[in-house]
Amino acid sequence: MPKQNHFAVIMAGGAGTRFWPLSRKKHPKQFIDILNKGKTLLQLSHDRVLKAVPQENIFVVTNEAYRGLVTSQLPNLPLANILCEPIARNTAPCVAYAAFRIAMESPDAVMAVLPSDHLVDDEDAFARVLNKGFSFCTEMDVLLTLGIKPTRPDTGYGYIQFDEEVTVDGIYKVKTFTEKPNQELAEHFIKSGEFLWNSGMFIWKASVILKSFEAHLPEMHEGFEDEKSNFKTDAEGAAVQRIYEVSQAISIDYGIMEKADNVFVYPASFSWSDVGTWESVHIIAAKDKDNNAMLNGKAILRNVSDCVVYTPKDRFVALNGVSNLIIVEYDDILLIADKSREQEIKQLVNDVRLDYGEQWT
Repeated sequence: MPKQNHFAVIMAGGAGTRFWPLSRKKHPKQFIDILNKGKTLLQLSHDRVLKAVPQENIFVVTNEAYRGLVTSQLPNLPLANILCEPIARNTAPCVAYAAFRIAMESPDAVMAVLPSDHLVDDEDAFARVLNKGFSFCTEMDVLLTLGIKPTRPDTGYGYIQFDEEVTVDGIYKVKTFTEKPNQELAEHFIKSGEFLWNSGMFIWKASVILKSFEAHLPEMHEGFEDEKSNFKTDAEGAAVQRIYEVSQAISIDYGIMEKADNVFVYPASFSWSDVGTWESVHIIAAKDKDNNAMLNGKAILRNVSDCVVYTPKDRFVALNGVSNLIIVEYDDILLIADKSREQEIKQLVNDVRLDYGEQWT
């Protein structure tokens, strides 16, 4: 039975530009059934959290523009639990906003912070990890991150180095964080056995993370502290607008986790994927004998290998003599890109916006 002081925050405000053109500014990836599972990534995230957290204790932080998408996709979520950001300011203000609101609900709250774009196949194992994390953070004033054992030297993930000699019940003290290393460094990390992927999932007491904001991002903490009397009133939206207008755009990793000295990591035991790029979809999806992932539409592939293809269900595509491509058609846009250079798609979207306008992004 989920405990009443266990809370979860699902971060669902991102634009998902690396999934362009399927993910567009008006309808980003977290609101799409990218993997043809019958549920969107947001719905999958919400449903697996329910195994460890009561429905009334689940919060979603999103952009004001996506409020309607959240309410339509999660009709059982209390409207007061949809926290809307007026502008994008990365993850630190998002976490601060949620922590202040949750602390108002329950001063002894223990909260998990979870991205909305992850895939976890074993929901029971996920719930067990959350519950162990909740118990650990109830007893300890720590910032706990969930680490994933690497399966390949992926340069698109952050890495966490842990200290095997400082451990409590299989949870380790964190030595260092490294953001998206180059290929050589990623291979070194894998060989050393001392590193985990940084999943971007966290657990802590609301009171502990708020003290961390006060210590490491004092101006941001002060902004929320000054306005918190307006939370849960009709003035909340205007208060959040004022806070975000002056808040630093910074991630929770840079702003808090890399500065704090009470950070621990729990090597998670469930299968996991950050559905952040077309390459990650290619890894997850069913593939033919030539390692091609064909999603949605119909295709004939001749002398084709290592491609991921996403087209409308009524579209037919023929490919001959190509390899290692991302081919995505959605609405009025066709993308053809080298899969090994998929990290450049985000910049490509920025270029499209500058050259042709917002309507294409």
